Amino acid sequence: MEQNKHLELNSAEIANLWTQYLNDSASICILSHSIAKAKDEEVKNILEYALTLSQGHIAKITEFFEEANFPIPKGFTLEEDVNLNAPPLFTDTFMMVYMYVMTLLGLTGYAGAVATSARSDQIDYFIECNRQTMELYKRIATLMLNKGIYSKPPRINTPNEIDFVTNDQYLTGWFGKKRPLNVMEISGVSFNMVKVVVKVVLEIGFAQVSQDKEVQKYFQRGKKMCEKQFGILSKLLTKDELASPASWVSEVTSSTVPPFSDKLMLNHIVILVAAAIGYFGAGASVSQRRDLALEYTRLMAEVGLYAEDGAQLLIKYGWLEQPPLADDREKLANAK
Repeated sequence: MEQNKHLELNSAEIANLWTQYLNDSASICILSHSIAKAKDEEVKNILEYALTLSQGHIAKITEFFEEANFPIPKGFTLEEDVNLNAPPLFTDTFMMVYMYVMTLLGLTGYAGAVATSARSDQIDYFIECNRQTMELYKRIATLMLNKGIYSKPPRINTPNEIDFVTNDQYLTGWFGKKRPLNVMEISGVSFNMVKVVVKVVLEIGFAQVSQDKEVQKYFQRGKKMCEKQFGILSKLLTKDELASPASWVSEVTSSTVPPFSDKLMLNHIVILVAAAIGYFGAGASVSQRRDLALEYTRLMAEVGLYAEDGAQLLIKYGWLEQPPLADDREKLANAK
């Protein structure tokens, strides 16, 4: 691990650490409130394990940045962004579904961080983060299965034999009879629906407690957009007599007391929406029916506009922490 630790952190490694710091500082805020309000001991144990991981990440990233004489991000804090006395906004059931999706996002991010790191200590660190998150995922999935709240992807009957595509009608989708969805397409649609419905529930809850009217309207707009997207994806499964994932919209409590700052809630939604663009893209990449690829493209465009509007709102209120930038060479030259 020590053999190339003397090398400067490269831009990708800084990006990995900086992004993880912001995400984990937000997680600490959300988890701390959820732990304080959890009624189910099994759920509480998983939330406490996740909190320990996030706290360890913050400590390690701080160490990396201090060694590099790099500014520590502000991120989110318990003092400024959480009201631990606020009643629960979501049920324990939803918190497990939420943690399930957040863990999937974490696994994707850590794999990317390993692939873009060069220093051995960075590679080792993110491999360990991935290992920890896989263990967290296993605990979450096991508990969800035991409690009957895990939305299994649709089942299909076992084929009698292997088969090969014999003509390009397999790719069609705009006109004429469409072939049934294949398993990669079913998986992509189903998992994207789970991620979309989590955003719907978050936006319902966040709009309910938001203190700023403009931010509240943004959440309400996002809820309507995500509900429409869920319906579009659900229709694709329904056409082939396949079951859709459960909707968790009834898992929002009636509380109107904000447990989190508008800054934290808005940042969280914008980050999730930006991530959704990538997951829609992944769904499109495994879709071999032309209509599916087109549908995903439309969804990505709609989400992209919503994410941009959210970023503009963050900038307006001074809530968007700027990632480290490359030097502005023209500005430096003109400063002489």
